Amino acid sequence: MIPAAAEPTNAPEWSVSELAGALKRTLEDAFGHVRLRGEISGYRGPHASGHAYFCIKDRDARIDAVIWKSAFGRMRFKPQEGLEVVAIGRITTFPGKSTYQIVVEQLEPAGIGALMALLEERRRRLTAEGLFAEARKRRPPFLPRVVGVVTSPTGSVIRDILHRLDDRFPRHVLVWPVRVQGETCADEVSAAIRGFNALPAGGAVPRPDVLIVARGGGSLEDLWGFNEEAVVRAAADSAIPLISAVGHETDWTLLDHAADLRAPTPTAAAEMAVPVRAELAIQVGGLVRRQAEALLRLVESRRTELRSAARALPSPEALVGVPRQRLDLAWAKLAPGLLANAREHERDLKRSADRLARQAPYVKLAEIRTRLALVGDKPGHLTARMVGERRKTLGDLSARLAAGRDAVLRAEKTRIETCRERIGGLAGRAERAARAAIERNRRSLEGKSSLLASLGYTSVLARGYVLVRDEHDRVIHSAAEISVGQGLTLEFADGRRRVQAEGTRAKRRSVPLVQTNLFDN
Repeated sequence: MIPAAAEPTNAPEWSVSELAGALKRTLEDAFGHVRLRGEISGYRGPHASGHAYFCIKDRDARIDAVIWKSAFGRMRFKPQEGLEVVAIGRITTFPGKSTYQIVVEQLEPAGIGALMALLEERRRRLTAEGLFAEARKRRPPFLPRVVGVVTSPTGSVIRDILHRLDDRFPRHVLVWPVRVQGETCADEVSAAIRGFNALPAGGAVPRPDVLIVARGGGSLEDLWGFNEEAVVRAAADSAIPLISAVGHETDWTLLDHAADLRAPTPTAAAEMAVPVRAELAIQVGGLVRRQAEALLRLVESRRTELRSAARALPSPEALVGVPRQRLDLAWAKLAPGLLANAREHERDLKRSADRLARQAPYVKLAEIRTRLALVGDKPGHLTARMVGERRKTLGDLSARLAAGRDAVLRAEKTRIETCRERIGGLAGRAERAARAAIERNRRSLEGKSSLLASLGYTSVLARGYVLVRDEHDRVIHSAAEISVGQGLTLEFADGRRRVQAEGTRAKRRSVPLVQTNLFDN
């Protein structure tokens, strides 16, 4: 059936882009900036582009949310999964998916409960990293030379600290002014802690020996800057011992866990930083008195011990009497001993003189002359006879070597002749074997050539047949494999021809024809 024509209407016709733009303008004009309360869902951290995408939901509905990169870096509170927040932004649409969303410009926790949940989650995470470990905390020096204070320069906190330090023990105080409340509080406090640590030792500005981070009491929101992760990490990284004095005794922040000491009040922090000078003076005076009394007792004890030891020592006469007697006895024995020693040496000298007289050089020379006279001309005759015997021996050896050389030469000539005859015989056999092998290979090759000529397709081509190949040089076996306009190669017995297939259109199929007068191979 043919459907009936649609009734004419005067309703305007919209494109998809025009409709999406109109909806976007209507939604933005109707709502503009809104404060939206709900729970963050699906947050996985910033995207690679720096933007953050998530959802804000309650029990019955949800809305997509996006935070652009420029706004994300300025936010005091970062989104976290499951955190109940109040999002401030503007409602808009995303035409690419036909959805609406809120572009978040500010983000706040939704009440004290959300802040406490965020604070507890951050405390657990930083504890797991070891930033609150007791092992890394240090005791401040007993009497610091310079005290660094990070606080507001206009509040009562700095006056209380300075007054308490002046009462207990005046010290050189360096104040780094910061805001202790508001969005820039965390950045300024962390920068102050790192700035004090960056001061060089012995520089123009003295490096503090202890730091005090102080603030008066306030609500959880007022103290939130000291719960920021930047402040906690700066305190944990501080090489200078740090005392946290934020809020009253019942207040606590994450900075208290990261600091080396926690003071309930700023005044108590000043008391922890320096001792009481008057008490130190009294203590030092007591130590000086005790030291003097101890020295007096030590001297008296040493004097008593010296007297007791002196009574037990013998007199000088008793000490040198025995050695003196031994010396007298040795003196009495010295003269007879020297005389006996001289006589013994005299006897030894006489015996040595007698032996030298018997071994005098002129006596030895006379004995040698007598022996030479007895020898006479015997050495000359012996030498001549020895030379004659050696000459005879050398002549015999020369004759034997000549005979051996001739025998070796004759044997080598005989061996060379024998080898020459063997090589001649082997050369003849090798030539006959090579000719026989060539003849066998020639007959085999002729037989295989005849077999190839009888079985190969070239003999078939010689009888007038043609071998058809496609453009890839593959053999075509049937006409159905040829399409119209296809390039072909025809191989004849005397060469090849390149052709192009033509066809005539029948009722059901095309029969390809071959045109052979196009071009040569």
